[in-house]
Amino acid sequence: MLERDALTAPASPALAAERDTRPAVLRRSRAGSLRMPLLLRLLSAVLAGLALAFAFQPYAIWPLTFVGAAALTILTHGTRPRRAFLTGYLFGLAMLTVAIGWVRVIVGGGAVAYLGVFGLVGFEALAFGLLGVAITLVGRLRFWPLMAAAAWTGVEYVYSRYPFGGFGWTRIAYTAVGTPFEGLFPMVGVAGVSFLVALLSQAVGWLALRLITARPEGQDRRRIGRMLVAPVAVWVVLLGAGVGLQRWNPDPADGIGQTAHVGIVQGNVPGKGIDALGRMRTVTANHVAQTEKLMGQVDEGKYPKPDFILWPENSTDIDPTKDPITGDQVETAATVAGKPIFVGAVMDGPGPDERQTSGLWWDPQKGIIARYDKRNLVPFGEWIPFRNELLPHFPILQLVGPQSVPGTKPGAIKVPITLGGSAVHQVVVGDAICFELAYDDTIYDVVNSGAELFMVQSNNATYTGTGQVAQQFAITRARAMETRREIAVATTNGVSGFIGRDGQVEWQTKERTATSNVVTMPLRTEITPAVRIAPWLDRGLAAGALVCCVIGIIAGRRTRTRTAGGSLGDPSGSSAGQSSAD
Repeated sequence: MLERDALTAPASPALAAERDTRPAVLRRSRAGSLRMPLLLRLLSAVLAGLALAFAFQPYAIWPLTFVGAAALTILTHGTRPRRAFLTGYLFGLAMLTVAIGWVRVIVGGGAVAYLGVFGLVGFEALAFGLLGVAITLVGRLRFWPLMAAAAWTGVEYVYSRYPFGGFGWTRIAYTAVGTPFEGLFPMVGVAGVSFLVALLSQAVGWLALRLITARPEGQDRRRIGRMLVAPVAVWVVLLGAGVGLQRWNPDPADGIGQTAHVGIVQGNVPGKGIDALGRMRTVTANHVAQTEKLMGQVDEGKYPKPDFILWPENSTDIDPTKDPITGDQVETAATVAGKPIFVGAVMDGPGPDERQTSGLWWDPQKGIIARYDKRNLVPFGEWIPFRNELLPHFPILQLVGPQSVPGTKPGAIKVPITLGGSAVHQVVVGDAICFELAYDDTIYDVVNSGAELFMVQSNNATYTGTGQVAQQFAITRARAMETRREIAVATTNGVSGFIGRDGQVEWQTKERTATSNVVTMPLRTEITPAVRIAPWLDRGLAAGALVCCVIGIIAGRRTRTRTAGGSLGDPSGSSAGQSSAD
């Protein structure tokens, strides 16, 4: 159990100040924070945010997660809420500018692009300002590192859902992909891993605060060994669990004993960046050509014959049921393959000037026999909030096109598949389309709806050459570990691949290339503990953090009341609530 912070233990400030001869920046204030000039505090927050940013893909320097998150705790613990908010906000600005600066490509180049980046980053950074406030509020209580870790999860819960569906791209759980802690994913899910990574960071922050601000007399130095016990124990337990569970699986290697051969096609697109959104029929033609090439390689014996073929999101940007040329293109590919194609398409409707991003199960004899409509849409990318009000003032938003309408059903479709060239089986195929990977509930719905195979259809053409591609692939790996399901990924021009249920990349394409493969996927029905408990876990942690913040507010008011009463006889007239140097 973590040792109670010195803030909660009575001491003589005057005597401590008399004995402490260290520089003021390293002294503990009467509020329990470091005494530090505001400018230095804010500069340190920027550096901490940059450290956390480089823990994410494509840099993946994962130990920096604990440096950045612990530093934010050290900088905000015990400070005034307003100062904690400013510190957290600058932390968030720095981290997000580096981590998601790739959003600039969605609005093209020039000043408008960077205005869009700063708008999104500036708004999202508000969440980290609130995190700074939460850390300082719960820091007034016993066992605050546990509560501060819950606050991380609570803030992630909020910005992953609000506003406009949220934007949960930078949850600290994703920095644990490819680390010794990844075995925790199937047990507690993404939300739980975020909590545990935050807890490890709080243990580092707690220890650093205790060591930096410990009084120099021998009594404190002799206690250093005891201080190390709790944080080291937390690290040893979680590290051991992460490593020990990396190979844990809820079912045998062959699942239910049946396998599917899945063809993955990456057809490539002309252009790059925002230019890659055009030339619609060319994109479809590229996927037809690559499918024909794949089937030629199958005939040569290079690959086993696929049971169906996976095309990416936006492999046709024109409704193939309304455009005869596009429909003929898809039909040609299905006929050549002689097998169903899971087509990523943009469909007209359901209303005027509306569209839906869909996965269509296209049978070579019967045409479309099943369909999944994307549920989580990209605000200002696929749909425009307050469209009627904003379009007159921001004409550039017309580039978004017709308003996308979200689907209402989970991404699990039941379709007939001839497995291994033998009998026809009714198989539930799960699907997540691009941006949906960031949404816990959407992924869990796929598995809980009985999905036996897991597909991801994506279009990263706009973001090739940026960190977004690597970040999305890391999120996909986290989902594979969390669900303990193999995942086949098809993108228009990178990165497509095949991920094992332990999160290991078994096959991966390069960006801006046309390529294909056939992978073998066992059918699975077992559900991990993460899928069952994570929805309750993140809500519970968020609610618990909120309650602890309220208790922290009450505790702070009581402390100020006691201090005000005690200071009536204090000739210095100072308040014990904060240090003037803070």
